[in-house]
Amino acid sequence: MAKNLFPSASSQPVPCLRCAYPALDSDVSQDGDMIQQEVGAVNEHDERKHRRHACARMRTRAVMAYNHHERPSQTETGREGTGGNGHTSICWRHRQGKDRDVKRIFSSFQLATVVSKQQQSDIDTDTMATPYSGPKNSLQASKPVVVGVYGIPGCGKSSMLVELKNRLGEEQFSFHEGSQAIASLLPGGLAAFHQASQDEKARYRELAINAIANEATKNQKVAVVAGHFMFWSEKDQQYHRVCTKADLETYTHVIYLDTAADIVSLRRQDDKGRERPTITPARLDDWAKTEKRELQRLCRSSGILFIALSEAERGALSVRIINLLLDFQHHCSQHNLRLVQNRLDSISLRSGFTMDCKQPCTMLVLDADKTLATQDTGKLFWEVMLKKNLLDPSSLEGKCEDPLTTLFSSQLGYSYTAFRQATLLYEQYSDEQVFEGVCRNIASLVKMHPAMVSLLQTAERKRNVSAVVVTCGLRRVWEIVLDNHGLMGTVKVIGGGRISDGFVVTAQVKASLVERLQNMYGLYVWAFGDSPLDIPMLRAADEAIVVVGEQYVQSRSMETHLLQAIDSGNFCPRQVLLPETAAPRLDVERLPLVNIESSEFLFEISRQRDHRRQPTAEHHIVHATGRAAAKLLTTATRDARVSGPALREAHRLVGRYLATELLPDVVGTEEYEIPHVQGHQTLGHRVKNEKKTAIVPLMRGGEPMAFVMCFRLPIFLHAKRPEDVEARHLLGLETVLLVDSVVNTGKSIVEFVRHIRGLNSRVGIVVMAGVVQAKAVAAGPEGVLHQLHQAEPKVDVVALRLSDNKFTGKGVTDTGARLFNTTELE
Repeated sequence: MAKNLFPSASSQPVPCLRCAYPALDSDVSQDGDMIQQEVGAVNEHDERKHRRHACARMRTRAVMAYNHHERPSQTETGREGTGGNGHTSICWRHRQGKDRDVKRIFSSFQLATVVSKQQQSDIDTDTMATPYSGPKNSLQASKPVVVGVYGIPGCGKSSMLVELKNRLGEEQFSFHEGSQAIASLLPGGLAAFHQASQDEKARYRELAINAIANEATKNQKVAVVAGHFMFWSEKDQQYHRVCTKADLETYTHVIYLDTAADIVSLRRQDDKGRERPTITPARLDDWAKTEKRELQRLCRSSGILFIALSEAERGALSVRIINLLLDFQHHCSQHNLRLVQNRLDSISLRSGFTMDCKQPCTMLVLDADKTLATQDTGKLFWEVMLKKNLLDPSSLEGKCEDPLTTLFSSQLGYSYTAFRQATLLYEQYSDEQVFEGVCRNIASLVKMHPAMVSLLQTAERKRNVSAVVVTCGLRRVWEIVLDNHGLMGTVKVIGGGRISDGFVVTAQVKASLVERLQNMYGLYVWAFGDSPLDIPMLRAADEAIVVVGEQYVQSRSMETHLLQAIDSGNFCPRQVLLPETAAPRLDVERLPLVNIESSEFLFEISRQRDHRRQPTAEHHIVHATGRAAAKLLTTATRDARVSGPALREAHRLVGRYLATELLPDVVGTEEYEIPHVQGHQTLGHRVKNEKKTAIVPLMRGGEPMAFVMCFRLPIFLHAKRPEDVEARHLLGLETVLLVDSVVNTGKSIVEFVRHIRGLNSRVGIVVMAGVVQAKAVAAGPEGVLHQLHQAEPKVDVVALRLSDNKFTGKGVTDTGARLFNTTELE
């Protein structure tokens, strides 16, 4: 048996040519000037040819310079490398603009980068305008999504790449064979590469992956790269790792094709297109296990998400990989938070918060594992997998039989990346059918605390109380557990565990959901949790209950974190012992005891408050966020393909919905006589003081929405500036409706309100908008509408939805320009 040694190929960083050979500056600058001069006199086809020739000349000088001149010891090396078109590697120091010539060279070689897909997803989700993709010639690079597809030679990487390309297309993805990318860098192709030294091979590998990353950034695509991690040498009976430092710095995700050794052996024998050395199935199996173990370790230490997939069925495997790539495409921590918030909104959360026709003013937010029950379902999952022989213990990383313990003990901690990796572990070791079966098995083992069951049943009976379970663990397990106790109809679960769930729940996500319930829905929140992961949620809540279980299931670090939180001030939690025989945490003075089954506690939970907290920190705002109607109406306003008359019609529908569904709740209605179709008089209803109301669309963006609000109103006034509203316009009015499509910071609204109040101090003002930025109406330095409400009474906001994203339209993304098809003029 050969020793598993890994003499790595040199991972020496690719030198920045400007740093390595300063004398090259003049030559590089001359080439940049020459390119610009040459392309001015040729057509498009010749331009590309001249560029290639000039790039080749510069590259030749660069290689000669590097080979014949000593490299400085303190060179700053970067991630941008040489691509198949000859683009030269430049370090981050020069990329950031410390050298004007380099900027000019980058312009000449068209190496400018644009906002990546991952960045774009952070800003375009919750706006009515089309997302702005960023400056096309920005030199500020951002890390693209680059997915490595690995596996031993013969596992099926190349054929899988072809299949993915055929099924996903190349509009949003690019597909690369690592060997072809390397071959494009050398005049002699792979034959010349094989003749190079190990150091030279490592440099070309780094240049290749950097070129792929550059291209992905420039084209705003997800790059999928089939590559090699290590090779087996019959000569010295060792594994040689060829993965470079640049690979580990570039890849964001790695998918390992864990194909059975006997299948690989047959494929290698049948492969007539390549000359493959004969390797026994036993050696292939050891190669694959060694490679997977080492690659997983490096990915973990480099923050790369890793998943290994076996080829049980080719078609099913490709579907799983496609689903993974679609998930990898946009997922980031901000995108994740928005998805969780959307989940919260979709649990029948709407204006004023309505769930099951109830009108709650109190919300119970509960952790699941070790809070609702003693068991840790995440740990149970792996125990059941091992017990049912669904998992090979030798395939687990580290000595622990629970891979989650190994994961969360790593340098990733309990970060967003760690929880995403946990999801991939569930995906790797269980398909949908196995996962569902194990979850049902676990649920049968979980026994909820009777006190928790009683508490949730009380919430179910009370019209002013609702409850939601928010877990960092397995959503499906807790849905089954609650269903087994007859609670699933009213108590919903927010959690993950599978890629199909769309998101993961972290400590920060829990706290964010509590704040959303408070600020957006005006609810009084009680939070229940047991571990340090729950402390941000407990601190954010109005009332915090620490659940203390038996010592053997307690978090060892919880008391330390509790002490720090309590000593920092503004945090006064209580503790409940489940079971009652459990030993209290800290002391009962710092952490008072409470019995959640007592009549006093249940009364405190369910009592009617003197007044419901007004959403967004007591600012009167009515919105339809989360309603099905709002989702339908919003779709057309956000669709980049909809503009001009069609977009104006979409905004008119929004305006009519606001005027008929939400506005009457703010200003009220009044009765008046109308002739009935049967010939007699009857009573109809209209908006209160309708004839004493003025509609003021702000600029052209609010006009389509405002037109359908007219009814029989006496005044319809366009206003581009506050000064366009004059005192004579306000005579005898009771209400002014300021209508705009999108309200971002709210500063322009403040200017209009203060101007109007300067002319008429008693008139009521209602701001009506399709989208209002949530921070603008929340307490805080950015909450200008909240601050306005404190200073100016009778200022209300009616919105189709609140958004957590801030977006300012410009040019083709400006709402007004899209409404009137003037984007080209912008």
